[in-house]
Amino acid sequence: MTHAPHHHPHQDEHTHQDEHSHQDEHSHHDEQGLADMLDLDARVLGPHLDELTGCVRRHAPETTRRIADMGAGTGTGALALARRFTTAEIVAIDQSPVMLDRLRAAAHAQGLDDRLRAVQADLDAGWPPIGAVDVVWAASSLHHVAAPDRVLRDIHAALTPGGLLAVVEMDGLPRFLPDDIGVGRPGLEARCHAAAARTGWNAYPDWRPHLERAGFEMAEQRTLTVEMSPAPPDAARYAHTVLSRFRSALDGHLADDDLDALDHLLAGDHPGAVLNRRDLTVRGSRTVWAARRP
Repeated sequence: MTHAPHHHPHQDEHTHQDEHSHQDEHSHHDEQGLADMLDLDARVLGPHLDELTGCVRRHAPETTRRIADMGAGTGTGALALARRFTTAEIVAIDQSPVMLDRLRAAAHAQGLDDRLRAVQADLDAGWPPIGAVDVVWAASSLHHVAAPDRVLRDIHAALTPGGLLAVVEMDGLPRFLPDDIGVGRPGLEARCHAAAARTGWNAYPDWRPHLERAGFEMAEQRTLTVEMSPAPPDAARYAHTVLSRFRSALDGHLADDDLDALDHLLAGDHPGAVLNRRDLTVRGSRTVWAARRP
């Protein structure tokens, strides 16, 4: 993924292998960096995820035997669902072998590998033959497929009657900085987010009409916000990763003084650098659409 942050971390068109099942060193490096970012997101925003899986549990069939995680990435959602649904099989679907390797290692480390099946599949080529499922989790992945309405119909067909689809979208990358960071003009982080939005980062529709057209009935739609102050452990590393991606993606989209301020934050050898700051917070939100197959 070479142009983050205007692509969402969990599933990205640049993680496709080409038709010869070949990945060059550059794309492999990009995927490893993306996987690191996903793992940081999991550690920093774990409580947020617990709230989301709780919403899924409320609306899921009482007996949930199999759950599919569509665009599973490094397994943050899949493993959280395995902990929430303690008897269900989890099928983690992703197109990237790098992500699936990381996911298998995490499942093994948590003692969950006997309940997790990793499936490499490109959803643009069709829904994989994994059998009937009771819950589908699509976190930050639906807006990356070429034909989301077709994928929604595929999911509807794969779900058991009464089965649940949970679509989750990230409403922007998390924010970490105070308005005045002590260098440059106040409001740097807000300008970075606005510039990323202008480049099309993370653009997604209101999924409700799409879900209804595919035959789903809405169970719940809500936006969950998180704010942690002081920031938890690993937040500084996560902030450094996000700001680094802003710096590479937004060259030419930000004023020179803002680029200089980002360079100042990313340099590691002074107290004002992001890795050394003590004034970080974590602020973010996600929207979830929970919908049932009648």
